[in-house]
Amino acid sequence: MAGLQTQFDFTLPKGFVDDDGVLHRHGTMRLATARDEIEPLRSREIDGPDDPYLTVLVLARVITELGTLDQIDTRHVEQLFAADLAFLQDLYGIINFGDPADVAALQAAAVPEPAAVPEPEPVAADDVVDPDEMAVDGETEPQPAAMRSSRARIEEVPRPSTS
Repeated sequence: MAGLQTQFDFTLPKGFVDDDGVLHRHGTMRLATARDEIEPLRSREIDGPDDPYLTVLVLARVITELGTLDQIDTRHVEQLFAADLAFLQDLYGIINFGDPADVAALQAAAVPEPAAVPEPEPVAADDVVDPDEMAVDGETEPQPAAMRSSRARIEEVPRPSTS
């Protein structure tokens, strides 16, 4: 019987750049406890369970490693690129409420393998087509990239006031 996995390695799509310019992409997130979700609600920085800054506080509690950083705090989470924050929000939701196959799919999608670029084949002079003679019937417009299904909207994460 396999034990419960409580730690999940991840690779950020962009990466966190620290004050020295060092890029940190690999990290570990642990499963959240009830305290991880309740304790931030007691913070004076939070206006309630729908406050977007709650995400920052919770992620700072459950990210246990990020590159060579000694400790992760809210300052680090606040400075993440939006794509990385979205990735970590998705990962948090999946590891705590989803299924293991979803974790693997999210991690694979975050760092796609570079696509192989095929070598162009030589074109004979007789095969060259004048762009003005190209048919447009049946051709379709390029479609926008599919939205990630796990994110319904982009949320603005406000910084706490310094007053």
